[in-house]
Amino acid sequence: MFPFDAILFDVGGVLLTNGWDHAERAAAVKRFGLDAQQLDARHVQVMPAWERGEISLDQYLSAAVFYEPRTFTREQFFAFMLEQSQVLPGGALGILAGLSASNVCMLGALNNEGRETNDYRFQKFGLRRYFKVAFSSCYVGLRKPEPAMYRRALDILGAEPGRVLFIDDREENVCGGAAAGMNAIRFTGEEALRTKLRELGVL
Repeated sequence: MFPFDAILFDVGGVLLTNGWDHAERAAAVKRFGLDAQQLDARHVQVMPAWERGEISLDQYLSAAVFYEPRTFTREQFFAFMLEQSQVLPGGALGILAGLSASNVCMLGALNNEGRETNDYRFQKFGLRRYFKVAFSSCYVGLRKPEPAMYRRALDILGAEPGRVLFIDDREENVCGGAAAGMNAIRFTGEEALRTKLRELGVL
């Protein structure tokens, strides 16, 4: 018997580069001549609400960037945000594709992301061809590592926690999954993950 009923992947830092994290915002500061401290402070205030789907991209941008007149447009800024998304070098996209082709269990996403960037990333990199379910924060109204995020995923899957494998690059998120009873792996690179998956009987 295959050891898991479902395998859930984080997206940013596991399959793709991060959507809108420290490095991406630093690049925006350089490109658009922004105040880094102001951007980070305002980002922290509104990012959780955007990732939970409580506010729109336009509301996020109004609070974080366009709180004063700019020499660039919202469309230009958002286009730059999207340009930051790339396949993660040494990431797990190949592993995900291989698992999908073998059709051994349900595959899904368990990730934190604003709706507009999440939808773009899923479409741009063809993630929906692999995922049968997406527990993205913007869809479920919860964020990792909130315990309710993991409980919601388990409830919807209808699976025993120990029959769910969760892969994430952030220690706090891995700990959250483990606390919910999931088998949780911290992603540190493709080869290390392949080794761990072989040990678990997945590959």
